[in-house]
Formats: sequence, structure tokens, C-alpha cells
Amino acid sequence: MEVLLLGIYSFFVWLIFIKLKWLPWNIGTQVTVVIIPVVGLAALILLLNIYAPSSSDVRVYKYTVPIVSQVRGRVVEVPVEEGNRLVKKGEVLFRIDPTPYQLDVNTLEAQLVNAQAGQRELKESARGAAAKIDETRGAIGQAASRTREVQAKLALARRRAEQYRELVKSGAGNRFDLERAETDVSELEGQLAAARSAEIQARASEGQAVSSERQIGQKLGATLKGEFAQVAQIRAQLENAKWLLDQTTTVSPCECYVVNLQLRPGGFVAGLPVNPVMTLVEADGQVVAFYNQNELHKVEPGNEVEFSLKTMPGKVIKGKVDSIVWAIGQGQLQPSGNIPMSGVQAMPAGRYAVKFNIAERDKQLFLAAGAAGDAAIYTDHLHAVHIIRKVIVRVGSYVNYLILKLH
Repeated sequence: MEVLLLGIYSFFVWLIFIKLKWLPWNIGTQVTVVIIPVVGLAALILLLNIYAPSSSDVRVYKYTVPIVSQVRGRVVEVPVEEGNRLVKKGEVLFRIDPTPYQLDVNTLEAQLVNAQAGQRELKESARGAAAKIDETRGAIGQAASRTREVQAKLALARRRAEQYRELVKSGAGNRFDLERAETDVSELEGQLAAARSAEIQARASEGQAVSSERQIGQKLGATLKGEFAQVAQIRAQLENAKWLLDQTTTVSPCECYVVNLQLRPGGFVAGLPVNPVMTLVEADGQVVAFYNQNELHKVEPGNEVEFSLKTMPGKVIKGKVDSIVWAIGQGQLQPSGNIPMSGVQAMPAGRYAVKFNIAERDKQLFLAAGAAGDAAIYTDHLHAVHIIRKVIVRVGSYVNYLILKLH
């Protein structure tokens, strides 16, 4: 652009001083003719670098996603291809033979059914134990009543035997009646012993029933979120097995392009995080330009941006300033026990990165990761010089058509 301006200026100098001779061509006019372009171009360049700063270091960055299988197994299908075909989010990348994982799911489903049946059996056993306790307590009551009844009869029989004994001693009683009364006492003593033994057995049965109910209650009391512990454990294993079965199909986490595709049907994946089988490059990237530190004091987020890339000769892409990354590695102190010191030779001041947002009209353009180019930022000041920078950007974009090599 500067050469073009100098050419136009030279044409008017030749026209005015040489061709038409409107002004004399002497030492004074010659010095003036030389000073004007020098001062004008110097002022123009200074103003451009302040109010429309440019950068020849534009980069397109894109995040990459290394794809690692969550499970191990034999690959049965790889439906994607490496290249420029866009892979949609959720599209299948590859499938692993699901047979062993499906068998694990089937086994755990059977175990879950058995565990649930066992839980129902325990609940039935708990109800049976409660009924057994009621039954034994009823038997205890019956045995206690029988004991009291026999004790009353025995006390009466003993009194009668004592009375017959006194009558026999006095000669007024019959010996046969005394023997029968003593026999009744013996029989009732035997009945009392049997009643007490039945009561003891009933109480022992009650203790066993209570102990059984307590054991069943402890098993049923081992719950997790209202579910029997064994059932919850098998259910968790089943959910994990189903998750592993789902992981036999790996899908794309983003809209990306597949690169470094090394996987083929029949291959084996180990399910290790250090063993990626392919790499995805995101479709949408970030455009970053690097500027010298003193070029950014007028730049603000939202300023208009134009940039061109060497991969797209003749194309000027529009956008806006997203943000300035006000941090560089030279401003970081690593934690250590050493006192920071400067080197023998001071390092040059680092440049700051400026992130661009691409305009809506250009978002459909394919920006290759790693593409480089030139950019200009148009601040909100001195709009008159912006046209000069825009011409420079467009001329530079067409210069990208030139391939300057000898082979």
C-alpha cells in the first residue's frame, strides 16, 4: 500500500513539476517533494499501528479429543473414515464385540431374580417366625393354666389324703379310701411335673422363635435406600455390567473430524487410557492473533476484525475481538526455593494473544487447524485510516496466491 501511495504521489509530482511545469523544479521544491512523503508515510504508519494494529502471526487452534475405549475386546465395526467428512455428535465411531458383556448382564439379571426371591422368602420366614412366637406364647399360657389347675387339684388331693390318714389312725376311716387318695396325689404330682415340663418346653420354643425372628430381622434390616443389601449389591453390579455393555459402542462426543485413525475391524482394544485408537479434531476452532504489547492499548472487546489465511487465498474473513489474553509465560514465577533473577541478556518482551469471534456470515467456512495468516483490528478511533489498513489486508490476501519456490 505504501508503494502504491508513493507511486500516486510520484505521478502527481511528475505531472505538476515536469510535465505541466506549474511549479519550478529547484532545490527548494525538490527537498519539499522528498520530505512530504517521508513525513506523511511515517505518520500514516504510526497511526495505523495505533488505531488499526496488524499482526502477521494469526493461528487457527482446534481442540483435539483422543478416543480411548472404556472396555477391552475385539473390534467388529469401524463405520467412520479419516478425512474431511464431518462426524456428528452421537455418531458411532466403532463397536466392540458385545457378547461377553451381554453374558455378564444375563448372569447378573438371573442373580438379581434369585436374590429378590430370597428376599421374599426371608419376609415370609419373618412372618412365620412372628406366627411361631404367637403360637409358643399361646402354648405357654395353656401350659401355665394346666400347671395351676393341677396344682389346685393336687392341693385338694393332699388335704383329702391327710384327712383319710387321720380317720384311719382313729379307726373311723377305711384303709382303701386312704390308699385311693394317696394314689390320686401321686397321679396329680405326675401331671404337675408333666405340665411344668410342657411349660418349660413352650418357653424354650418361644426363645428359639424369638431368636429366629431376630436373625431374620437382622438380615432384612441390612438395607440400602430401602432395598435388601444383597439385592442392592447385585443390582449395582448389573447396572455396571449394562454400562460396560453400552460402552462397547463408542460414539462421537462432538462435531469433529477424524484424524490418526489406526483402528480396523478385527483389531483388539485394551481399554487403557494410554492407548488412544483415533483422534478427533473439533469442527469449530479458535482464531488467535499475537500482537506486541504496545499495540493493544486502544483495542477493546467488540472491535471489528479482518484476517486472511494462507489456506484461503483472496478471502478476507470478518469477525470481532472476543478478548485479550493478558498473560504470557514471562509473567509467571514457578514455585521454587530460588530467588528470581534476570539472565545475562534480557529476554525480549513477549506478545499477547487476542482471541477473535468469527462473524456469522463466515462461520460455515472450513478453518484448518494450524492455518496461519495476517489480521487487522479496527479500533473505535480515527476511522479515516481504517480504509488504508483494509486495502493492505485485501492486497495481502491476494498475495497468498503467490507460491514463491523454485521447485
